[in-house]
Amino acid sequence: MRLKVRIPNVEPGLYEMPAECPYGCYGKAFKEHQEGCPKGLRDPQHEQVEAKRYRCLRCGRTFRVYPKGVSRAQQSDALKAFSVLLYLLGLSYGAVSDALQALQALLNKPLSLGKSTVYRNVQTLGQRVRRLRRAWLRKGQRIRVIGADVTKVKCKGEEIAVGVVVDDLTGIELTVDLLEDETAESQLAWLQEIAQLVGAEVLVSDDADALKTVADKLGLAHQVCRAHVTRNVLDLVAGLSTQALGAPDPLPQGVGSSPEQLLSDLEEVQWIIEGHPHDGQERLEGLYQRYCAAPAPREGEKATLWYRMRLLTLHLWDNWSRLTLYQRWQGSEGERLDGTNNASERAIGWWLKERYRLMRGYKRPESNEMSLRII
Repeated sequence: MRLKVRIPNVEPGLYEMPAECPYGCYGKAFKEHQEGCPKGLRDPQHEQVEAKRYRCLRCGRTFRVYPKGVSRAQQSDALKAFSVLLYLLGLSYGAVSDALQALQALLNKPLSLGKSTVYRNVQTLGQRVRRLRRAWLRKGQRIRVIGADVTKVKCKGEEIAVGVVVDDLTGIELTVDLLEDETAESQLAWLQEIAQLVGAEVLVSDDADALKTVADKLGLAHQVCRAHVTRNVLDLVAGLSTQALGAPDPLPQGVGSSPEQLLSDLEEVQWIIEGHPHDGQERLEGLYQRYCAAPAPREGEKATLWYRMRLLTLHLWDNWSRLTLYQRWQGSEGERLDGTNNASERAIGWWLKERYRLMRGYKRPESNEMSLRII
């Protein structure tokens, strides 16, 4: 993980005049009213700066102009940014306050901030980043491949769903949103806007059925994470093999197989799902035809070994094009898919789950979003 950090500097001799009167009279002509207005400052380098006072020639009211990197707040922009950086590195609001208190004693500079001030810094910057990100996307950014994932975290003891969308080819986070639930309807409303905004062509996700429905309704090509599917299929193959070797269910009428044949077919399923051969879909269709006569369990009964094999081969056959899109898709500049949803999982793991672990949960739902929006 590598963070690109830009801490703004305080420049005492550089003043930025407003384009219009800050009181809303739309005046644009100002006259210097007073020089040498001292202002105490919490900053690693400057304990005091000089502000200037100007008068608006239209409404007659006066206002202050501060040096670059300074505002009406007691803390400089540099200290605000540093406090947010400490938060992003994993410290809680209280821990950031303690760290700044220690630095104040070490450097003999006024750096201490209360944890409530740190919290406001994080929330303010998060909202600003969200506006900037949306404005950037609305400028016509073309992102052909988006990755989406949904996770759950606890907030005041209740589980909430958080959705993350990234540029799958670069890993850049595009949006983080709180969802009502994990249903296909909620995820469709969530992804539709961002997909249309960036002109997406491909959706990369895990094996959740809801996202398959969303991709189809939005007309997006869909790559399902092959790592997720492979892991799940291998676990199922191991379970079915154990049952076939131990106590197989009676062979249903119309199923042209046997326990020995089933073991051989399971080996073929494993080979197909690990290797993704060019004729994988045809092979899976043949396997399904062998087990398609296995009856579904009645109410209160457990699914038989043969019916579970029927469902497995049907699921893989139906979704083969989603599993192997990475073999066919290529961007206009030669970009390729890696076949996984690692980009969205990294975003969740680095910036949401890790902070969730360190802070033992969130106190406000919006704090989930802020952890990601600032990056």
